[in-house]
Amino acid sequence: MKLYNYWRSSASWRVRIALRWKDLPYEYHAVHLVRGGGEQFAPAYLDVNPLSQVPVLELDPEPGAAPPAGAPPRRIAQSLAILEYLEECFPTPPLLPRDPWLRARARQIAEIVNSAMQPFQNTSVLGYVKETLRGDDQAWIRHFLVRGLAALERTAGETAGHFLVGEAPSLADVCLVPQLYGARRFGVDLTGVPTLLRVESTCNMLPAFAESHPDRQPDAQSAPKP
Repeated sequence: MKLYNYWRSSASWRVRIALRWKDLPYEYHAVHLVRGGGEQFAPAYLDVNPLSQVPVLELDPEPGAAPPAGAPPRRIAQSLAILEYLEECFPTPPLLPRDPWLRARARQIAEIVNSAMQPFQNTSVLGYVKETLRGDDQAWIRHFLVRGLAALERTAGETAGHFLVGEAPSLADVCLVPQLYGARRFGVDLTGVPTLLRVESTCNMLPAFAESHPDRQPDAQSAPKP
């Protein structure tokens, strides 16, 4: 498999965690979201993802099946779609609880991050707010992050054990850790979310989370840190 991603993209980080958790080898393909106006906007990358975003997971050919001549590689975009694919195809070790209600809660928490927080901090969104709308991009993102973190803290309080949903990592934790990293980047005060911080500390002791950290990725050192 090949993962098109960027070292500091929180959505990319989620997929790296899941691939490492499930011990799945992959080729790391860096897509620089800043250099030269953003490599994600290059014409060649539009064939990979017409939305010009990362991550994208390119799948290996199916064993014993030769793809038709000229057929494009099988690719999946959008991090939660990728995570669900990995969970279905490689269910051990799991990233979803067995109990249906807890599975739904793990997905709910993941979606709070994925839908109500992370999109507002995308490079393209912040650039539009600042450059086109002439708005305060930092105030913009802090508003949505503070609101989302408060909701996460309250929601997680109903199911948290060592992790956000019980005693094993789930999609909820895979989304939480990168989002807290992003919140710190934007100067958000985290003193009001002790449950989230406790769970983050537990996650960071696991190799899948630690080794997927942005600073440990091959494209991190050469990338500017605005």
